[in-house]
Amino acid sequence: MTSHVHVFEPREGGSIRISLTYDAPTGTGKTTAHTDTYHGRFVKLVPDEQVVEVVEFETAEPALRGEMTITLSLADADGGTEVLAVHDGVPSGVSPADNETGWRLSLARLAALVEAS
Repeated sequence: MTSHVHVFEPREGGSIRISLTYDAPTGTGKTTAHTDTYHGRFVKLVPDEQVVEVVEFETAEPALRGEMTITLSLADADGGTEVLAVHDGVPSGVSPADNETGWRLSLARLAALVEAS
C-alpha cells in the first residue's frame, strides 16, 4: 500500500485524515475500489508512552462504519521499543485477522525504517 496524509495534527484534539491505496489490483478498498480513507482525532498523547486516537473509515458500507479507538502503548524493551496496539470498536465488516495482519505488516515496516536510521 501507499499512503497519502491529507491532515495530521499531532496534538490532543488534533485531526487526522489518511488514504491508503492498495498497490496490487486485487486489493479491495473500503472507500473506493482500491483505497481506504479514514479520518479521526487524537484523544490522548503521552510522549514516549501512549497514543490514543479515534478513527472512522469514510465509506458507504454500513458494516464498515463506526468509530474505532486505537490505543498504542510504548515501552522500553531490550534496546528498543515494544509497541502494543489495542483496537476497540472495530466495525463488524472488518476481519479481525486482516486487521491484525495489516498492523503487523505496518509495524514491521516501521521497525525496519527506524532500525535503518
